[in-house]
Amino acid sequence: MIQPQVRHGRPSNRASPLQNQSCSMPKRIKSRSTTILTVRHRGIVAIGGDGQVTLGTAIMKGDAMKIRRLMEGKVITGFAGASADAFALLERFEAKLKDYPQNVPRAATELAKDWRTDRALRRLEALLTVVDARSTLLVTGNGDVIQPTDGVLGIGSGGNYAVAAARALIAHSELSASEIVRQSLEIAAGIDIYTNTNIVVEELPCAT
Repeated sequence: MIQPQVRHGRPSNRASPLQNQSCSMPKRIKSRSTTILTVRHRGIVAIGGDGQVTLGTAIMKGDAMKIRRLMEGKVITGFAGASADAFALLERFEAKLKDYPQNVPRAATELAKDWRTDRALRRLEALLTVVDARSTLLVTGNGDVIQPTDGVLGIGSGGNYAVAAARALIAHSELSASEIVRQSLEIAAGIDIYTNTNIVVEELPCAT
């Protein structure tokens, strides 16, 4: 009778194939960005954005509103990134504006502090552009509040294209701030696949 072979020694540390399988959560579907542009020119600050919402490889919506007026229209914001995250940030920013109604840069700085340190806010994936009569600001989740030197600021996947177009139009055309924003966004839409030509532009008079 053949006896079964018994091996003596240290147990193996090799994991079974089932043990090696990852138990990670499913990957979050990427919400692609957009293009927001603001231009401060000839006494007017204009801000505009397109309406495309892209989820993964599909266009889900073409007429989303990504420009919002706050503080009875005295402050205008534009956002790029996940819409739900951006709306959560806008609610926080509006609360900061009520705390500092005459100081938009201070309100933006306080939001950036919370965004960086709050455990829930740190997970939000969005960028905010904020303009009023005196300031043009970029607010990020890294705690940054940035004011561009020339009053031209673009965010989102087509932001750099729009900024380049806007600077060229400021230097070589007689267009108004709103016209520059609109034409620059149209140029960006012709290059960036996550930006469309359904464009909304708002403006405010600059403080003298």
